[in-house]
Amino acid sequence: MKRIDWNTLDTAGRDGALARPQPIRDGALIASVRGIIDDVRRDGDEALRRLTSRLDGCDLDAFEVTDDEFAAAQARVPAAVQAAMAAAAARVETFHQAQMPSRLRVQTAPGVVCESLLRPIQRVGLYAPGGSAPLPSTVWMLAVPARIAGCPEVVLATPPRGDGTVDPLILVAARLCGVQRVLKLGGAQAIAAMAYGSDSVPRCDKLFGPGNAWVTQAKLEVAGDPAGAAIDLPAGPSEVLVIADDSADPDIVGADLLAQAEHGTDSQVVLVSPDAALLDAVERRTREQSVRLPRAAIAGAALAHARLLLVRDLVQAAEVSNRYAPEHLIIQTREPRRLLPRIVHAGSIFLGPWSPETVGDYCAGPNHVLPTLGWARSCGGVGVDSFLRRISVQELSADGLRGIGPEAALLARAEQLEAHARAVDLRLARLSAARGDGAAA
Repeated sequence: MKRIDWNTLDTAGRDGALARPQPIRDGALIASVRGIIDDVRRDGDEALRRLTSRLDGCDLDAFEVTDDEFAAAQARVPAAVQAAMAAAAARVETFHQAQMPSRLRVQTAPGVVCESLLRPIQRVGLYAPGGSAPLPSTVWMLAVPARIAGCPEVVLATPPRGDGTVDPLILVAARLCGVQRVLKLGGAQAIAAMAYGSDSVPRCDKLFGPGNAWVTQAKLEVAGDPAGAAIDLPAGPSEVLVIADDSADPDIVGADLLAQAEHGTDSQVVLVSPDAALLDAVERRTREQSVRLPRAAIAGAALAHARLLLVRDLVQAAEVSNRYAPEHLIIQTREPRRLLPRIVHAGSIFLGPWSPETVGDYCAGPNHVLPTLGWARSCGGVGVDSFLRRISVQELSADGLRGIGPEAALLARAEQLEAHARAVDLRLARLSAARGDGAAA
Protein backbone atom coordinates (compact mmCIF):
# COMPACT_ATOMS: atom_id res chain seq x y z
CA MET A 1 0.00 0.00 0.00
CA LYS A 2 1.59 3.22 -1.16
CA ARG A 3 1.73 6.06 1.37
CA ILE A 4 1.47 9.57 -0.15
CA ASP A 5 1.40 13.06 1.31
CA TRP A 6 -1.15 14.81 -0.92
CA ASN A 7 0.19 18.29 -0.23
CA THR A 8 3.67 17.48 -1.52
CA LEU A 9 2.35 16.62 -4.99
CA ASP A 10 1.99 18.80 -8.06
CA THR A 11 -0.93 18.39 -10.46
CA ALA A 12 0.67 15.55 -12.37
CA GLY A 13 1.60 13.81 -9.14
CA ARG A 14 -1.97 14.07 -7.87
CA ASP A 15 -3.30 12.64 -11.11
CA GLY A 16 -0.88 9.76 -10.75
CA ALA A 17 -1.84 9.15 -7.14
CA LEU A 18 -5.49 8.73 -8.14
CA ALA A 19 -4.89 6.79 -11.37
CA ARG A 20 -6.85 3.57 -11.75
CA PRO A 21 -4.66 0.45 -11.80
CA GLN A 22 -5.62 -0.73 -15.30
CA PRO A 23 -6.70 1.90 -17.79
CA ILE A 24 -9.83 0.76 -19.53
CA ARG A 25 -8.58 2.27 -22.77
CA ASP A 26 -5.52 0.01 -22.86
CA GLY A 27 -4.61 -0.54 -26.50
CA ALA A 28 -4.04 -4.28 -26.32
CA LEU A 29 -7.27 -4.84 -24.40
CA ILE A 30 -9.26 -2.74 -26.88
CA ALA A 31 -7.85 -4.72 -29.80
CA SER A 32 -8.67 -8.05 -28.15
CA VAL A 33 -12.21 -7.00 -27.28
CA ARG A 34 -12.85 -5.73 -30.78
CA GLY A 35 -11.59 -9.03 -32.15
CA ILE A 36 -14.04 -10.94 -29.97
CA ILE A 37 -16.92 -8.70 -31.01
CA ASP A 38 -16.04 -9.11 -34.69
CA ASP A 39 -15.90 -12.91 -34.28
CA VAL A 40 -19.35 -13.02 -32.69
CA ARG A 41 -20.88 -10.72 -35.28
CA ARG A 42 -19.41 -12.78 -38.12
CA ASP A 43 -19.81 -16.35 -36.86
CA GLY A 44 -22.60 -16.11 -34.28
CA ASP A 45 -23.12 -19.26 -32.22
CA GLU A 46 -20.06 -20.93 -33.73
CA ALA A 47 -17.88 -18.10 -32.43
CA LEU A 48 -19.59 -18.23 -29.04
CA ARG A 49 -18.83 -21.94 -28.70
CA ARG A 50 -15.23 -21.41 -29.79
CA LEU A 51 -14.70 -18.50 -27.39
CA THR A 52 -16.43 -20.28 -24.49
CA SER A 53 -14.17 -23.29 -24.99
CA ARG A 54 -11.05 -21.14 -25.12
CA LEU A 55 -11.84 -18.60 -22.42
CA ASP A 56 -14.12 -20.50 -20.02
CA GLY A 57 -12.68 -23.97 -20.50
CA CYS A 58 -15.91 -25.77 -21.36
CA ASP A 59 -17.62 -27.03 -24.50
CA LEU A 60 -21.31 -26.31 -24.78
CA ASP A 61 -23.88 -27.69 -27.18
CA ALA A 62 -26.51 -25.22 -26.00
CA PHE A 63 -26.20 -21.95 -24.13
CA GLU A 64 -29.59 -21.70 -22.47
CA VAL A 65 -30.06 -23.06 -18.95
CA THR A 66 -32.68 -25.82 -18.85
CA ASP A 67 -35.52 -26.37 -16.40
CA ASP A 68 -33.66 -29.35 -14.97
CA GLU A 69 -30.64 -27.19 -14.26
CA PHE A 70 -32.81 -24.62 -12.49
CA ALA A 71 -34.34 -27.39 -10.37
CA ALA A 72 -30.93 -28.83 -9.51
CA ALA A 73 -29.69 -25.41 -8.45
CA GLN A 74 -32.74 -24.92 -6.24
CA ALA A 75 -31.95 -28.18 -4.47
CA ARG A 76 -28.31 -27.22 -3.86
CA VAL A 77 -28.81 -23.83 -2.25
CA PRO A 78 -29.60 -23.99 1.50
CA ALA A 79 -33.02 -22.72 2.56
CA ALA A 80 -31.46 -20.10 4.84
CA VAL A 81 -29.51 -18.63 1.94
CA GLN A 82 -32.61 -18.58 -0.24
CA ALA A 83 -34.53 -16.80 2.52
CA ALA A 84 -31.77 -14.20 2.85
CA MET A 85 -31.80 -13.68 -0.91
CA ALA A 86 -35.57 -13.17 -0.88
CA ALA A 87 -35.32 -10.66 1.97
CA ALA A 88 -32.57 -8.74 0.19
CA ALA A 89 -34.54 -8.66 -3.07
CA ALA A 90 -37.60 -7.40 -1.16
CA ARG A 91 -35.65 -4.44 0.24
CA VAL A 92 -34.26 -3.67 -3.20
CA GLU A 93 -37.82 -3.75 -4.53
CA THR A 94 -39.04 -1.39 -1.79
CA PHE A 95 -36.34 1.15 -2.58
CA HIS A 96 -36.72 0.92 -6.34
CA GLN A 97 -40.52 0.95 -6.29
CA ALA A 98 -40.29 4.38 -4.68
CA GLN A 99 -38.23 5.57 -7.67
CA MET A 100 -40.97 4.88 -10.21
CA PRO A 101 -41.65 8.18 -11.94
CA SER A 102 -45.15 9.34 -12.78
CA ARG A 103 -46.60 10.41 -16.09
CA LEU A 104 -46.29 14.14 -16.70
CA ARG A 105 -48.95 16.34 -18.29
CA VAL A 106 -48.68 20.12 -18.24
CA GLN A 107 -50.11 23.10 -20.13
CA THR A 108 -47.11 25.28 -21.03
CA ALA A 109 -49.28 27.98 -22.64
CA PRO A 110 -53.01 28.36 -23.27
CA GLY A 111 -53.98 25.59 -25.65
CA VAL A 112 -50.53 23.95 -25.57
CA VAL A 113 -50.57 20.61 -23.76
CA CYS A 114 -47.31 18.71 -23.32
CA GLU A 115 -46.97 15.21 -21.92
CA SER A 116 -44.21 12.82 -21.01
CA LEU A 117 -45.10 9.16 -21.43
CA LEU A 118 -43.18 6.32 -19.82
CA ARG A 119 -42.45 3.18 -21.81
CA PRO A 120 -40.29 0.25 -20.66
CA ILE A 121 -37.37 -0.86 -22.78
CA GLN A 122 -38.69 -3.88 -24.64
CA ARG A 123 -35.78 -6.33 -24.39
CA VAL A 124 -32.97 -5.92 -21.87
CA GLY A 125 -29.82 -7.96 -21.46
CA LEU A 126 -28.48 -8.40 -17.95
CA TYR A 127 -24.95 -9.52 -17.11
CA ALA A 128 -24.06 -11.17 -13.81
CA PRO A 129 -20.32 -11.71 -13.27
CA GLY A 130 -19.36 -15.27 -12.49
CA GLY A 131 -15.59 -15.45 -12.67
CA SER A 132 -13.54 -16.01 -9.53
CA ALA A 133 -16.49 -14.84 -7.40
CA PRO A 134 -20.01 -15.26 -8.84
CA LEU A 135 -22.31 -12.38 -7.94
CA PRO A 136 -25.92 -13.55 -7.59
CA SER A 137 -26.69 -10.24 -5.88
CA THR A 138 -26.28 -8.55 -9.26
CA VAL A 139 -29.28 -10.54 -10.48
CA TRP A 140 -31.73 -8.93 -8.08
CA MET A 141 -30.06 -5.54 -8.45
CA LEU A 142 -30.89 -5.66 -12.18
CA ALA A 143 -33.92 -7.91 -12.52
CA VAL A 144 -35.98 -6.21 -9.80
CA PRO A 145 -35.93 -2.71 -11.33
CA ALA A 146 -36.47 -4.27 -14.78
CA ARG A 147 -39.61 -5.93 -13.46
CA ILE A 148 -40.83 -2.74 -11.77
CA ALA A 149 -40.31 -0.83 -15.02
CA GLY A 150 -42.33 -3.47 -16.87
CA CYS A 151 -39.70 -4.67 -19.38
CA PRO A 152 -41.44 -7.43 -21.41
CA GLU A 153 -38.28 -9.45 -22.17
CA VAL A 154 -35.36 -10.01 -19.83
CA VAL A 155 -32.32 -12.09 -20.76
CA LEU A 156 -29.54 -12.86 -18.27
CA ALA A 157 -26.03 -13.89 -19.29
CA THR A 158 -23.50 -15.27 -16.83
CA PRO A 159 -20.24 -17.19 -17.36
CA PRO A 160 -20.31 -21.00 -17.23
CA ARG A 161 -18.03 -22.93 -14.92
CA GLY A 162 -15.48 -25.43 -16.19
CA ASP A 163 -18.02 -28.25 -16.08
CA GLY A 164 -20.49 -26.32 -18.21
CA THR A 165 -22.88 -25.43 -15.38
CA VAL A 166 -23.83 -22.07 -13.92
CA ASP A 167 -23.33 -21.23 -10.26
CA PRO A 168 -26.50 -22.42 -8.44
CA LEU A 169 -26.84 -19.16 -6.51
CA ILE A 170 -27.19 -17.20 -9.73
CA LEU A 171 -29.88 -19.54 -11.03
CA VAL A 172 -31.83 -19.39 -7.78
CA ALA A 173 -31.60 -15.60 -7.80
CA ALA A 174 -32.83 -15.52 -11.40
CA ARG A 175 -35.92 -17.58 -10.64
CA LEU A 176 -36.53 -15.59 -7.46
CA CYS A 177 -36.70 -12.42 -9.57
CA GLY A 178 -38.80 -13.94 -12.34
CA VAL A 179 -36.02 -14.26 -14.93
CA GLN A 180 -36.81 -17.26 -17.10
CA ARG A 181 -34.06 -17.08 -19.70
CA VAL A 182 -30.45 -17.50 -18.54
CA LEU A 183 -27.57 -17.95 -20.96
CA LYS A 184 -24.22 -19.58 -20.21
CA LEU A 185 -22.10 -16.83 -21.68
CA GLY A 186 -19.47 -14.63 -20.11
CA GLY A 187 -17.01 -11.91 -20.88
CA ALA A 188 -16.88 -9.71 -23.96
CA GLN A 189 -18.49 -12.47 -26.02
CA ALA A 190 -21.64 -12.33 -23.88
CA ILE A 191 -21.89 -8.58 -24.38
CA ALA A 192 -21.39 -8.95 -28.13
CA ALA A 193 -23.99 -11.69 -28.36
CA MET A 194 -26.66 -9.69 -26.52
CA ALA A 195 -25.84 -6.54 -28.48
CA TYR A 196 -25.96 -8.07 -31.96
CA GLY A 197 -27.83 -11.33 -31.50
CA SER A 198 -27.19 -14.83 -32.84
CA ASP A 199 -29.22 -17.95 -33.54
CA SER A 200 -29.34 -18.70 -29.80
CA VAL A 201 -29.15 -15.23 -28.30
CA PRO A 202 -31.80 -12.55 -28.84
CA ARG A 203 -30.61 -9.10 -29.76
CA CYS A 204 -31.21 -6.74 -26.83
CA ASP A 205 -32.02 -3.05 -26.84
CA LYS A 206 -29.97 -2.17 -23.74
CA LEU A 207 -27.35 -3.98 -21.67
CA PHE A 208 -26.90 -3.79 -17.92
CA GLY A 209 -24.45 -5.03 -15.33
CA PRO A 210 -20.93 -4.81 -13.96
CA GLY A 211 -17.91 -6.75 -15.10
CA ASN A 212 -14.17 -6.81 -15.44
CA ALA A 213 -12.17 -4.64 -17.82
CA TRP A 214 -13.06 -6.87 -20.78
CA VAL A 215 -16.79 -6.67 -20.11
CA THR A 216 -16.65 -2.93 -19.53
CA GLN A 217 -14.68 -2.30 -22.71
CA ALA A 218 -17.09 -4.49 -24.69
CA LYS A 219 -20.02 -2.47 -23.36
CA LEU A 220 -18.33 0.77 -24.41
CA GLU A 221 -17.65 -0.67 -27.86
CA VAL A 222 -21.21 -1.80 -28.58
CA ALA A 223 -22.63 1.42 -27.16
CA GLY A 224 -20.54 3.41 -29.62
CA ASP A 225 -21.85 1.41 -32.59
CA PRO A 226 -25.19 2.53 -34.08
CA ALA A 227 -25.87 -1.14 -34.85
CA GLY A 228 -25.02 -2.19 -31.28
CA ALA A 229 -26.92 -1.67 -28.03
CA ALA A 230 -27.26 1.03 -25.42
CA ILE A 231 -25.68 0.40 -22.02
CA ASP A 232 -26.45 1.40 -18.47
CA LEU A 233 -23.04 2.80 -17.52
CA PRO A 234 -19.38 1.77 -17.35
CA ALA A 235 -19.39 -0.48 -14.26
CA GLY A 236 -15.93 -1.96 -14.32
CA PRO A 237 -13.42 -3.16 -11.72
CA SER A 238 -14.61 -2.40 -8.19
CA GLU A 239 -13.27 0.54 -6.21
CA VAL A 240 -13.71 2.20 -2.83
CA LEU A 241 -12.47 5.40 -1.26
CA VAL A 242 -12.63 5.79 2.51
CA ILE A 243 -12.48 9.15 4.29
CA ALA A 244 -11.58 8.67 7.95
CA ASP A 245 -10.42 10.76 10.88
CA ASP A 246 -8.79 9.80 14.16
CA SER A 247 -12.13 8.55 15.55
CA ALA A 248 -12.22 5.67 13.04
CA ASP A 249 -11.47 2.11 14.09
CA PRO A 250 -8.46 0.97 12.02
CA ASP A 251 -9.65 -2.65 12.06
CA ILE A 252 -12.99 -1.65 10.54
CA VAL A 253 -11.37 0.64 7.97
CA GLY A 254 -8.99 -2.15 7.02
CA ALA A 255 -11.88 -4.58 6.67
CA ASP A 256 -13.68 -2.14 4.37
CA LEU A 257 -10.61 -1.81 2.16
CA LEU A 258 -10.23 -5.58 1.95
CA ALA A 259 -13.92 -6.03 1.12
CA GLN A 260 -13.22 -4.30 -2.19
CA ALA A 261 -9.70 -5.63 -2.70
CA GLU A 262 -10.91 -9.22 -2.71
CA HIS A 263 -13.14 -8.58 -5.75
CA GLY A 264 -10.20 -8.80 -8.12
CA THR A 265 -6.57 -7.94 -8.73
CA ASP A 266 -7.68 -4.86 -10.67
CA SER A 267 -9.82 -3.51 -7.82
CA GLN A 268 -8.64 -0.29 -6.22
CA VAL A 269 -8.84 0.90 -2.63
CA VAL A 270 -7.96 4.38 -1.42
CA LEU A 271 -7.84 5.72 2.13
CA VAL A 272 -7.81 9.50 2.69
CA SER A 273 -7.19 10.91 6.15
CA PRO A 274 -5.70 13.92 7.89
CA ASP A 275 -4.41 11.63 10.64
CA ALA A 276 -1.01 10.04 9.95
CA ALA A 277 -1.29 7.66 12.90
CA LEU A 278 -4.54 6.27 11.49
CA LEU A 279 -2.90 5.64 8.12
CA ASP A 280 -0.13 3.71 9.84
CA ALA A 281 -2.57 1.67 11.90
CA VAL A 282 -4.83 0.88 8.96
CA GLU A 283 -1.93 -0.26 6.82
CA ARG A 284 -0.76 -2.60 9.57
CA ARG A 285 -4.24 -4.00 10.35
CA THR A 286 -5.08 -4.45 6.68
CA ARG A 287 -1.97 -6.55 6.11
CA GLU A 288 -2.72 -8.61 9.21
CA GLN A 289 -6.31 -9.29 8.12
CA SER A 290 -5.48 -9.98 4.48
CA VAL A 291 -3.30 -13.02 5.13
CA ARG A 292 -6.24 -14.77 6.80
CA LEU A 293 -8.59 -14.37 3.85
CA PRO A 294 -9.44 -17.26 1.51
CA ARG A 295 -8.82 -14.84 -1.37
CA ALA A 296 -5.60 -13.50 0.15
CA ALA A 297 -3.66 -13.67 -3.11
CA ILE A 298 -6.26 -11.62 -4.99
CA ALA A 299 -6.60 -9.09 -2.18
CA GLY A 300 -2.84 -8.82 -1.89
CA ALA A 301 -2.46 -8.07 -5.58
CA ALA A 302 -5.10 -5.35 -5.33
CA LEU A 303 -3.42 -3.85 -2.26
CA ALA A 304 -0.21 -3.52 -4.25
CA HIS A 305 -1.74 -0.51 -6.01
CA ALA A 306 -3.73 0.76 -3.01
CA ARG A 307 -3.21 4.36 -1.88
CA LEU A 308 -2.99 5.86 1.62
CA LEU A 309 -3.30 9.62 1.20
CA LEU A 310 -2.43 12.09 3.96
CA VAL A 311 -4.38 15.33 3.60
CA ARG A 312 -4.57 18.60 5.51
CA ASP A 313 -8.12 18.22 6.84
CA LEU A 314 -11.50 16.67 6.07
CA VAL A 315 -12.43 19.47 3.69
CA GLN A 316 -9.42 18.58 1.57
CA ALA A 317 -10.32 14.90 1.93
CA ALA A 318 -13.69 15.66 0.33
CA GLU A 319 -11.91 17.53 -2.48
CA VAL A 320 -9.68 14.52 -3.12
CA SER A 321 -12.70 12.22 -3.14
CA ASN A 322 -14.53 14.41 -5.66
CA ARG A 323 -11.46 14.42 -7.86
CA TYR A 324 -11.34 10.62 -7.81
CA ALA A 325 -15.15 10.19 -8.13
CA PRO A 326 -15.29 6.76 -6.46
CA GLU A 327 -17.78 4.01 -7.11
CA HIS A 328 -18.13 3.54 -3.34
CA LEU A 329 -17.39 6.24 -0.77
CA ILE A 330 -17.26 5.40 2.94
CA ILE A 331 -17.14 8.29 5.42
CA GLN A 332 -15.96 7.22 8.87
CA THR A 333 -15.62 10.45 10.81
CA ARG A 334 -17.06 11.85 14.02
CA GLU A 335 -19.81 13.67 12.16
CA PRO A 336 -20.03 12.01 8.75
CA ARG A 337 -23.24 13.72 7.68
CA ARG A 338 -21.58 17.13 8.01
CA LEU A 339 -19.26 16.15 5.17
CA LEU A 340 -22.09 14.99 2.92
CA PRO A 341 -22.89 18.42 1.36
CA ARG A 342 -19.31 18.63 0.12
CA ILE A 343 -19.53 15.37 -1.84
CA VAL A 344 -20.57 15.88 -5.46
CA HIS A 345 -19.00 12.91 -7.25
CA ALA A 346 -19.68 9.39 -5.94
CA GLY A 347 -21.64 6.33 -6.95
CA SER A 348 -22.90 5.38 -3.50
CA ILE A 349 -22.07 6.79 -0.05
CA PHE A 350 -21.92 4.98 3.29
CA LEU A 351 -22.05 7.14 6.41
CA GLY A 352 -20.62 6.28 9.80
CA PRO A 353 -19.03 3.23 11.44
CA TRP A 354 -22.14 1.02 11.22
CA SER A 355 -22.71 1.34 7.48
CA PRO A 356 -20.40 -1.14 5.75
CA GLU A 357 -20.34 -1.10 1.97
CA THR A 358 -21.23 -4.80 2.15
CA VAL A 359 -24.86 -4.02 2.97
CA GLY A 360 -25.02 -1.92 -0.18
CA ASP A 361 -23.70 -4.85 -2.18
CA TYR A 362 -26.49 -7.12 -1.01
CA CYS A 363 -29.45 -6.01 0.97
CA ALA A 364 -29.85 -2.39 2.10
CA GLY A 365 -31.98 -1.38 -0.90
CA PRO A 366 -30.07 0.94 -3.27
CA ASN A 367 -28.54 -0.52 -6.40
CA HIS A 368 -25.00 -1.83 -6.40
CA VAL A 369 -24.46 -1.38 -10.15
CA LEU A 370 -22.55 1.88 -9.98
CA PRO A 371 -20.27 3.98 -12.19
CA THR A 372 -16.56 3.27 -11.92
CA LEU A 373 -13.44 4.70 -13.57
CA GLY A 374 -14.46 8.24 -12.63
CA TRP A 375 -17.80 8.07 -14.45
CA ALA A 376 -19.51 9.14 -11.22
CA ARG A 377 -18.71 12.68 -12.36
CA SER A 378 -21.40 12.41 -15.01
CA CYS A 379 -23.78 9.56 -14.19
CA GLY A 380 -25.36 7.77 -11.27
CA GLY A 381 -26.08 4.14 -10.51
CA VAL A 382 -28.73 1.93 -12.05
CA GLY A 383 -32.34 2.61 -11.07
CA VAL A 384 -35.84 2.04 -12.37
CA ASP A 385 -35.46 4.98 -14.76
CA SER A 386 -32.56 3.12 -16.40
CA PHE A 387 -35.12 0.65 -17.76
CA LEU A 388 -37.60 3.28 -18.94
CA ARG A 389 -37.87 5.62 -21.91
CA ARG A 390 -39.64 8.96 -21.86
CA ILE A 391 -41.65 9.87 -24.93
CA SER A 392 -42.81 13.46 -25.22
CA VAL A 393 -46.23 14.38 -26.61
CA GLN A 394 -47.34 17.83 -27.77
CA GLU A 395 -50.90 18.76 -28.68
CA LEU A 396 -51.92 22.28 -29.66
CA SER A 397 -55.38 23.66 -30.15
CA ALA A 398 -56.01 26.29 -32.81
CA ASP A 399 -55.69 29.02 -30.19
CA GLY A 400 -52.56 27.36 -28.90
CA LEU A 401 -50.93 27.56 -32.33
CA ARG A 402 -52.05 31.16 -32.76
CA GLY A 403 -50.41 31.95 -29.45
CA ILE A 404 -46.95 30.41 -29.95
CA GLY A 405 -46.78 29.72 -33.69
CA PRO A 406 -45.42 33.16 -34.66
CA GLU A 407 -42.58 32.73 -32.13
CA ALA A 408 -41.73 29.33 -33.62
CA ALA A 409 -41.66 30.74 -37.14
CA LEU A 410 -39.50 33.69 -36.06
CA LEU A 411 -37.00 31.41 -34.32
CA ALA A 412 -36.91 29.03 -37.27
CA ARG A 413 -35.99 31.87 -39.61
CA ALA A 414 -33.37 33.05 -37.13
CA GLU A 415 -31.80 29.62 -37.63
CA GLN A 416 -32.24 29.97 -41.41
CA LEU A 417 -34.63 27.04 -41.60
CA GLU A 418 -37.31 28.39 -43.91
CA ALA A 419 -39.20 25.10 -44.32
CA HIS A 420 -39.62 24.94 -40.55
CA ALA A 421 -41.15 28.39 -40.55
CA ARG A 422 -43.45 27.67 -43.47
CA ALA A 423 -44.84 24.57 -41.73
CA VAL A 424 -46.15 26.99 -39.10
CA ASP A 425 -47.10 29.79 -41.49
CA LEU A 426 -49.27 27.48 -43.58
CA ARG A 427 -51.30 26.41 -40.58
CA LEU A 428 -51.69 29.96 -39.30
CA ALA A 429 -52.89 31.04 -42.74
CA ARG A 430 -55.49 28.24 -42.76
CA LEU A 431 -56.72 29.31 -39.33
CA SER A 432 -56.89 32.95 -40.39
CA ALA A 433 -58.85 32.12 -43.52
CA ALA A 434 -61.26 29.92 -41.60
CA ARG A 435 -61.91 32.59 -39.03
CA GLY A 436 -62.35 35.21 -41.72
CA ASP A 437 -65.04 33.05 -43.34
CA GLY A 438 -66.81 32.89 -40.00
CA ALA A 439 -66.02 29.21 -39.45
CA ALA A 440 -65.28 27.90 -35.99
CA ALA A 441 -61.53 27.73 -35.33
